[in-house]
Amino acid sequence: MRDTSGRVFCKRAILLGLLFVVAVIAIAGVLRAAEHQNSFLAMGDSSTVSTFETESPCPSTSPRTEDKPSKKKQSVTSTPDPEQGIYTYLQGPQSWERRREWSGEWGNQYLDGGYFGGFGCGLCCIANLYSSLTPYQCSPLDMYQYAREETYYPGGMAIGWGDMRRTVDSLGFGCKLQKKPETYREFRDQVADSLGCIVLVSSQDSQVFWQDTPGHYVTIFLWEEESGTVFLADSGVPEHNRQRIALKKIYRSLKTASDWQYLQVTDYRKNKDEWKHKKISGDWVKGSTLPAKEE
Repeated sequence: MRDTSGRVFCKRAILLGLLFVVAVIAIAGVLRAAEHQNSFLAMGDSSTVSTFETESPCPSTSPRTEDKPSKKKQSVTSTPDPEQGIYTYLQGPQSWERRREWSGEWGNQYLDGGYFGGFGCGLCCIANLYSSLTPYQCSPLDMYQYAREETYYPGGMAIGWGDMRRTVDSLGFGCKLQKKPETYREFRDQVADSLGCIVLVSSQDSQVFWQDTPGHYVTIFLWEEESGTVFLADSGVPEHNRQRIALKKIYRSLKTASDWQYLQVTDYRKNKDEWKHKKISGDWVKGSTLPAKEE
């Protein structure tokens, strides 16, 4: 038999050598991995520190996206036009026959010896003021009846300045009768400081806007400095009603033959209102742009 012990010994030696090499390589790999992990962790710590160091010491003043106010485009109708809430009654029978907006049955009524359509401009003006500037409302006919009860106004004719002032005062308004100032600037400043004015115009003083008009009460509201205009309520001329007019034309048209030219209304005090009339009586045609009154 052959002696194979030498071969076996050599094979074992070679196997042990290979195992030793593998073990060495494995240990080296473990050491390198540990070194790499330590290096990675060290880099991570450095990055974290760096992040806090470079952050601003104070929070940004710019709001976060979810905190920023909405910049939605506002609707054109979100802010009501103040002209829409102004009452501008018409006084005449023709307006009522045609069922014009702001006309009413009072235009055909015969009251205390006269037709309302022939003398009612002043009552329309007071009703315009009361319905536009207070939480309450009334028709020109309601105002006619109230003025008769509360003042010396006899009815059946145009209301005079004295009874007009007493009526307006009893409704809670601060008011003052005024003469035509010497300068337009003074008139303009008084109108600008007013809630509204009742003015007496005449074509005998100027025909710049009114013709064939010996004397006529109209109401003006909402002075606008940029355009130099006011919002006009003219009960006798439907084409003039609810139009903007240059205040200079009003100034030129003031009826100087009268003792007074206009009634300036400066404020309203609800606790001084002796009437507080809530509903418009009678048949009439409501203005299409008029918002509802809150009860």
